[in-house]
Amino acid sequence: MRPTLRQLQYIVAVAETGKFHEAARKLNVSQPSLSAQIQAAEDHLGTILIERGRHGAFLTPIGEEVVQHARAILTQLEDLKTIARQSGGPVAGRYRLGTVPTIGPYLLPSAVKELHRLFPDLRMSVREERTIDLEEKLNDGRLDMIISTAEDHVGAASMPLYQETLYVCAAQEDVLSQAKGPIGIEALKGRELLSLGFGHRLSVIIQMLADAAGAHVSTEYEGTSLDAVRQMSAMGAGVAILPNLYAVVEAQRDPGQVVRPLKHKLASRDVSLIWRKGSPLGEAIQSMGLVFRDVAGDLLKHETTPPAGHRPRRG
Repeated sequence: MRPTLRQLQYIVAVAETGKFHEAARKLNVSQPSLSAQIQAAEDHLGTILIERGRHGAFLTPIGEEVVQHARAILTQLEDLKTIARQSGGPVAGRYRLGTVPTIGPYLLPSAVKELHRLFPDLRMSVREERTIDLEEKLNDGRLDMIISTAEDHVGAASMPLYQETLYVCAAQEDVLSQAKGPIGIEALKGRELLSLGFGHRLSVIIQMLADAAGAHVSTEYEGTSLDAVRQMSAMGAGVAILPNLYAVVEAQRDPGQVVRPLKHKLASRDVSLIWRKGSPLGEAIQSMGLVFRDVAGDLLKHETTPPAGHRPRRG
């Protein structure tokens, strides 16, 4: 007898949560029922998949392989369900979208609203992850599509959404906040740049800018969000490098903050919608991509080069 789809779902849930009781809560089943089903799957396969311990549940080496295949099987099943639902329109059913936290909160509120207006049968679940985690979850089927930078996802299908420039943000009394217009990279020489932690594409870009400018990236502070980085720069801890979309949508909430565009070939990033090559959802994903592209364009066109002392207007 083979493991059932439900048993595979239970095994994957334990792998993701690391605890039987959290997996049971996530799936809205009782813990004894979940444990019994996983035990039955192990009996069918003739091997131990999950090591139970006082500090949690850990996959065995065989369990790691089984979970990888289980995710692929469950993803194919979700794809089939979504395709079946699309009979009522071009885009319908549930889609799982992943995005980097430097994009999602500033693009998705407007984009998802427009998607639901155009495709009322669409259901979207969204996860924010680091770039490297998006890659893993797209490949193993936990996500159907991601919004990220295409160069970080080689081998995947993609469509460009927009290109955004990067902005410099510093304390009000800083010379960078006093001048007018865009600033050249030479103004960053010897300065300390603030960045997010490991695993973010933006951090890679900031390191390249630091190398080109003769600046250095702070080793004493790594922000957990763009807001945190901006606030640290406002307190004089260093110079923040912020994406254009963030500057347009968020930075104006701080009435004392100044942002200025950075003029350099490295001070930009290309944002794309990305999905697995050969995915049966590709056509619908591209339809959604056109909406993401239009919404991003509307947000970015309002003001892309604010002068010093002027906060970006709400788009």
